[in-house]
Amino acid sequence: MLRVGLTGGLGSGKTTATKRFAELGAHVISADEVGRALMQPGERVYAEIVAKFGPGVLRADGMLDRAALARIAFGKGRIEDLNAIVHPATIAQQEEMIAEIARREPDAVVVVESALVFETKHGATGHGGEEGWRRRFDKIVLVRASEEKRIARFVARMSGDQQQLEAEARRRMAQQLDDDWKAAHSDYVLTNDGSVDGLRAQVDRLWPELKKSAKRL
Repeated sequence: MLRVGLTGGLGSGKTTATKRFAELGAHVISADEVGRALMQPGERVYAEIVAKFGPGVLRADGMLDRAALARIAFGKGRIEDLNAIVHPATIAQQEEMIAEIARREPDAVVVVESALVFETKHGATGHGGEEGWRRRFDKIVLVRASEEKRIARFVARMSGDQQQLEAEARRRMAQQLDDDWKAAHSDYVLTNDGSVDGLRAQVDRLWPELKKSAKRL
């Protein structure tokens, strides 16, 4: 089985690439979806977030107010407080899912989509940073795009004042590692400055190589 970490910054197009891998036959795990499930009422992660950040991050119905939580985490420099709660649990769940796929399909390609493959300092078993991502993945695919394209895509999918959205995009991007650094530490780089079809074509060209690698491991 081949464990692939697929990453990219805000607006890079990593979700589009992930969807194409799924269409080609990859087993896809979204770190965001796993994290959201763990942040539901009744889950340990939910309880730890409320205890750490207070009742101000809750909606009237008891669900987490993700926008309020993001404002505190990103705007008040508390993103690592949030990551320390969410990341270990999310990574542990991902590893359980990968192990189950491996039992069913030894030659599978599993693609884990995560914006923070490189950035996270928190691993499921205490292995964070470079030790963590090298242990968790056999190959890493980076989807990258120019800063202008990434900001434009973020603004297009959000609602609100354009200048404020652009500022928010830049603030979030500033908290992620530089794409050149990521490219140097990735096995494959997909460039998404053109059309959706162009990105999908790059995925199509890469897929046979990943399948071959899965059979060799």
